[in-house]
Order: sequence, then structure tokens, then C-alpha cells
Amino acid sequence: MKLFQRIFFAAVLAGLAVGLAYAALQQWKVTPLILAAEVFETAAPAEAVAEHVHDAATPAHDHDEDAWAPQDGAERTFYTVLADVLASMGFALLLAAVSVLGGIEITARNGILFGLGGFISMQLAPALGLPPELPGMAAADLGARQIWWVATAVATGAGIFIIAKWQNWTAIGIGAVLMVLPHIIGAPVAPDEPSAVPAHLATSFAASAFAASALFWLTVGPLLGWLNQRFAGASAAAPKGVHA
Repeated sequence: MKLFQRIFFAAVLAGLAVGLAYAALQQWKVTPLILAAEVFETAAPAEAVAEHVHDAATPAHDHDEDAWAPQDGAERTFYTVLADVLASMGFALLLAAVSVLGGIEITARNGILFGLGGFISMQLAPALGLPPELPGMAAADLGARQIWWVATAVATGAGIFIIAKWQNWTAIGIGAVLMVLPHIIGAPVAPDEPSAVPAHLATSFAASAFAASALFWLTVGPLLGWLNQRFAGASAAAPKGVHA
């Protein structure tokens, strides 16, 4: 089996298997907290609702009430699980791409390091500036948050890759600068507004989200490495064609 085919199928299978487990954990520990926060988000006091009433001199906002959204219950659960599984497969493919482009074969043994790098890049580093947020919590502009999150994830991942690939003092210096730079620039700051979500709910959500993400990354890396090794062994053991 060719290298790209082998690593691709290993990533798809690893992402699918771990994604299903991750989705189940999300439904068990994380989703109930989101649903609880939505109750506080929608239960706005009457005076807050009154502030949004448009007077004759105020231009009307474009409220798209016909925008599609999954219905609560089975439909919402289905699309949430589907999104979790597809995202998991995408992250597994990302680890596979790092392995191929870096020339570092991922195995069951070093897969934990690949997963740790993914967790630091995609979860820990961005969360230092933008911790997990529940509906109803004060937040900065969405576009600014997305740009900073992506830039932080890319810079952190690139820094880890450079250090792991070259393993010298120059690489360590460049990698450290890349990882620290987004935090020197600073994440977008949320407005100083009271949150409708109780503090204990926000704390529980952040802890559950971190735990679920850590379990995902520290599982998908070793599983991807193990499958990659199994496929490589099966390919090597396959009988060769008979030549005349």
C-alpha cells in the first residue's frame, strides 16, 4: 500500500473511531451545560428586551428569522454528532499531513507526542486568550476572535513543528517566538458586561471541554500511529506479483 493511501486510510479510520467516542462524551458531559446556558441566554429580563425595541429614528436590523437551524432533540443531536465526527477525521488527517510533510513517521509510540502537539496547538494555546465560552457569556467580535484563534493555532503548531523537526537552539528560539507572539499581541477583549450565565456553569463547561479535547487528542494520535504501522506491516507482508 502506498504511503499516502496508507496514512490517509489510517487517519480516516482513527478519526472516525475516536470521533464517535468524542461525540458520545460531548453529549454526556458538554452538551447538557450548553443547553443549560441557553436557558439563561433566552431568559432575558423585560428591561433588556425593551432596549432592543426599534424607535422611528433607529434603522431596523436585519433579523433573518427564516434561517435554518436544527430542531432540538434528535435532529440537533444528529447534526452535532456528525459535526464532531467530521471534525475528528479532519484533525486526524491534519496529524497525518504533519507526519508526511515533516518526514516523521507516526507510530503507536510517538503518536502520543503528535496528539499532545495537536492539543497544545488547537486547544490549550488559543484558550489562554479565548477560554471556552457558553451562550450568553460576554464575548468580543466574532470575526476578530476567529482570526486570533486561527493565527494562534497556526503559529503554535508551526513552532512545535520547527522544534520537533530540527531540534537545535535556533529552532527552539524560532519556535518559542512563534508560540509566544500571538499572546504578546493579545486576544480580542470581551466587553465589560455582566454575564447571564452563572459562574459555576461556565467553570464546569471549561473543565469539561478541556477534558474532552485532551482525551480526544491523546487518543487519536496513538491510534493513528498504530493503524499506520498495521497497514505498513500488511503491505510489506503482501505477496509480490510473479514476474516472468
